[in-house]
Amino acid sequence: MADTSTRRRVKLYMLNEERQWDDRGTGHVSSAYVERLKGMSLLVRSETDGSILLESKIQPDTAYQKQQETLIVWSEGENYDLALSFQEKAGCDEIWEKICNVQGKDPSVDITQDIIEESEDERFEEMPEVAHPIDLPVCELSKLVEISELFGSVLTSPIRREKLALVIEQDGYIKKLLDLFHMCEDLENIEGLHHLYDIFKSVFLLNKNALFEILFQEDTIFDVVGVLEYDPSHPLPAKHREYLQKTAKFKEVIPFTNKELVSKIHQTYRVQYIQDVILPTPSVFEENMLSTLTSFIFFNKVEIVSMVQEDEKFLLQLFASITSEKKDDESRRDLVFFLKEFCTFSQNLQPPNRDNFFKTLSGLGVLPAIEFILGLDDIKMKSAAIDIFSYIVEFSPSMVREFILKEGQNQEDDDLLINLVIEQMINDPDTELGGAVQLMGIIRLLIDPENMLATTMKTEKTEFLSFFYKHSMHVLTAPLFAVTAEEKPSKDDFQTAQLLSLILELLSFCVEHHTYHIKNYIISKDLLRRVLVLLRSRHAFLLLCALRFMRKIIGMKEDFYNRYIIKGNLFKPVVEAFKCNGNKYNLLNSAMIELFEFIRLEDIKNLCTHIVESHIKDLEHVDYVNTFESLKTHYEQLQDKLKDKTGFEGNTALSLRNNRFRRDQRALEEEEEMWFDQEDDVDDGENIVPMSDMLKSKLDDFDQIDKFIGNRRDKVQNDMKETPTRIINKSASPINITLKSSPLTSPQTSPERPNSPNSPGSPGRTGSACPTPAGSPATPIRDDKVNNTLQGKRPGIIGLVDYPEDDSDEEEEDSSDAALGPSPKRQRLAT
Repeated sequence: MADTSTRRRVKLYMLNEERQWDDRGTGHVSSAYVERLKGMSLLVRSETDGSILLESKIQPDTAYQKQQETLIVWSEGENYDLALSFQEKAGCDEIWEKICNVQGKDPSVDITQDIIEESEDERFEEMPEVAHPIDLPVCELSKLVEISELFGSVLTSPIRREKLALVIEQDGYIKKLLDLFHMCEDLENIEGLHHLYDIFKSVFLLNKNALFEILFQEDTIFDVVGVLEYDPSHPLPAKHREYLQKTAKFKEVIPFTNKELVSKIHQTYRVQYIQDVILPTPSVFEENMLSTLTSFIFFNKVEIVSMVQEDEKFLLQLFASITSEKKDDESRRDLVFFLKEFCTFSQNLQPPNRDNFFKTLSGLGVLPAIEFILGLDDIKMKSAAIDIFSYIVEFSPSMVREFILKEGQNQEDDDLLINLVIEQMINDPDTELGGAVQLMGIIRLLIDPENMLATTMKTEKTEFLSFFYKHSMHVLTAPLFAVTAEEKPSKDDFQTAQLLSLILELLSFCVEHHTYHIKNYIISKDLLRRVLVLLRSRHAFLLLCALRFMRKIIGMKEDFYNRYIIKGNLFKPVVEAFKCNGNKYNLLNSAMIELFEFIRLEDIKNLCTHIVESHIKDLEHVDYVNTFESLKTHYEQLQDKLKDKTGFEGNTALSLRNNRFRRDQRALEEEEEMWFDQEDDVDDGENIVPMSDMLKSKLDDFDQIDKFIGNRRDKVQNDMKETPTRIINKSASPINITLKSSPLTSPQTSPERPNSPNSPGSPGRTGSACPTPAGSPATPIRDDKVNNTLQGKRPGIIGLVDYPEDDSDEEEEDSSDAALGPSPKRQRLAT
């Protein structure tokens, strides 16, 4: 059962619009009758979840092709090509036999039908040719011209291409042509060799996999390469065979036990050489004319990667040898180059398979191996290691970040992988810093929050960025701080300037994406001041990088940054650089003007004020743009608004002070009256009532009128006879007040005040005050609010009123007052 499972294991591929094969999954293939499709069908079920990846009815007129002994390729409709890649040849033969049985074909053929791609009109035109198969001329030197013309004439017709390819395969014509090649070469028949070149180029353009398998066999491929050396457009033949056989050497750094794998590697290299070097550029041919050749190479590479990946013993030995101290540099270099080529081949894998590939490498220790190589002094090995590292980071930056965080727990900063990468960028020996540019891109991928994962347990962004700024940021900025220790850059050669420009590009990226961490770093290290030292460099591109960094900071429009710039007077070096540039109309001039224009347009008030107050004298002469004039005008408008606001606030404060300390005479009388009455009330000890919070706010004011109390006591006693007692408590602690037992007048019977709730001129009052009946007891009258207060629900105003028995004289006085009008006394709260 296990053997059947392995034999039927396949990968399903589909040709996309770019003529590249997409991996649609791995599963197991079978053929069975499907009721829904009414016929025998190919079924592929996924090996992971059992879902159906393919359900394709075997049509009687569909052309199926068997290629490379383990591939079955066919088309279903226009632009819908499918392929099954079998793990074992036996499984491919079984399914191929079932397909041939359905179509009534001999399983020995490699194609079941003639492929027809033309319209109906074209088919009609070709009918005579369908009836008459192509007859090949006798393979002789004298027939080379005729053979060349025949092969070239069929390329425009798909039907004739199919028939010619079938005849060539069946008659073993390629072997015969190669025999003629040896004969012509021995005779130095250059004309014949040129004809053979045209013939074999036409064979390639037939674009048939069956012919490629014959051409690229071990015993024929070098003869084919020899034929292609005699291009008629070149006066002398090329020496491709000499290069492939003598110059290009296959180094088996660790011996392969799988001979089929070795043969596949040789074949793939040679076919790739033919496609890339020998054949004319693809633009010479029609679109997709050599698509089958591309597919041939693609499937070969996929097969090679799968074979190597499955050999776990080989991979373990590979990584152990790379990191072994006993290996000499030359052997280790070969191992690293093999690993690089292995990873390059993996780029042909589809994402699911590539994911498994890099997980396999990670489990075997590819990242520690890269770390080990970067610690060596071999430039070529380091370059190869960087290429490998870039493949891994581009595919899974999270995997690399996880490794860096783990090793950070038990390694010194100098030995961290991320720091080794930064050091390699800084110390790139290339004068053009090609490797540094590549490494800068890798570092940016690693610190990019956009590709960082967030889980319920932890946030990769927070954890990794905190680690990076603590352990690696000082390594990245070290060259910048070393050069900018003084007022001018201490080192200003081209290579240093280029390196600093890369560092500034990374820092600008950090400002935009790492708001919290980079903000703290800039302030703590005074980074912007050091960057602006580079405005004195003699390299214009470095000046622009420094200015771009400041522009990025100002573009964040954060008050935190703005205060830092103002406090450090960091516009001074910018203005000085602007003055040094003079009236030159260049990129630096435009960039600086854009910086000031941005501040004006975005209305960054504190920066606008700082620029005008500190630097406008150096800038106001610039009149070819109105930026600085507008900044000055805007500043003046801000100052006018500020003065108006200050004046308004001053007048308001003065008014409030006057209202507090300047009181009219009547208000003073009322205050003195309340004070005097309360003093009298405290003398007795009958009813104790807590005061409201209002009293506390008044005590300060009472101090100012205390000197008047003694002089007006007699007047108050005469004018305010029988005044009702009202206790207001606004102190923090309750104050106990004892009310007199003398009869008091109710507020309802007291003379009314203007605009009081029950005054004659106020809403809610319909008549004059009604006196309490003479025989009523001295009972306090409370409304709902007072009841709530006495029950402890709301501390506030409490009023207790005793109704006197004899109040006829007061009633007459009230009546006369009511007739004359309301008494102008202070409003009181009704109880």
